[in-house]
Amino acid sequence: MSSDFAHPGEAEGLPALDFAATTPYEDYVHATVLSNLQEPLSDDPGEMAFLVTTQVMELWFILLVHEWKVARDALAADDLTTAMAAMARSTVSHQALNDSWKPIANLTPVQFNAYRTALGEASGFQSANYRRVEFLLGDKSASLLQPHRGAPAAHAQLVAEIAEPSLYDEVLRYLSRRGYDVPAEVLARDLSARYEASAGVEQVWREIYAGPQDDQLVRLGEALTDIGELVWRWRSDHLLATRRAMGAKPGSGGSPGVAWLEKRAARSVFPELWTARSYV
Repeated sequence: MSSDFAHPGEAEGLPALDFAATTPYEDYVHATVLSNLQEPLSDDPGEMAFLVTTQVMELWFILLVHEWKVARDALAADDLTTAMAAMARSTVSHQALNDSWKPIANLTPVQFNAYRTALGEASGFQSANYRRVEFLLGDKSASLLQPHRGAPAAHAQLVAEIAEPSLYDEVLRYLSRRGYDVPAEVLARDLSARYEASAGVEQVWREIYAGPQDDQLVRLGEALTDIGELVWRWRSDHLLATRRAMGAKPGSGGSPGVAWLEKRAARSVFPELWTARSYV
């Protein structure tokens, strides 16, 4: 199809260069908005890497929440294919999230201290998006809503989401509908509370893995295990980066710092998928 109007540069094989307003790329990505969100609070040149890395992490959190909600809702509709595709995408995204530690993972105490005081009481623990990530992993507590009371929209969203099923809750409901003996007390548990390991759920995974194997459900278990491993690596990398940058000092948000992160790193998500392996 031909046209009487050609973009400048078309004859030379260049892409379209002439637009009446902003470029379609800008309209879609909003790069100008993103590139104006960096407001360092110190004069130290190293702070920019810390700030941009943290903002990039927030974007990855948003994507993980999206993918895990897609997977959760698909499982609720017995659509395992869509759920598996979303979980597969999420593992690639989670690996990129974990790689986001690299620009700041090797900070020395002197380098971090050059701008740490400018952060005041700011802490990654206060991230509403990361709280949403953990809620979808079943790591919930009403006390975790408290830091967000001063931001009504974020607080309302978290209040709603803490009462929703986690990804794992919907997995267990799906397994129950497939005929597996998921304990009634697990299916009827308080969804706003942190998920606790169940011997009955462990037995379900032992049956799935020990066979005769339902390949679909084994692949579901392995997809969840991939996510659980990436979560463990994320927490471990956070712990190592913090220990390297500040040792055993208290965290900027008032947490015990490394001691808190050690406790978090030791906690597994989807716990029965790990313990069941000892009996297969």
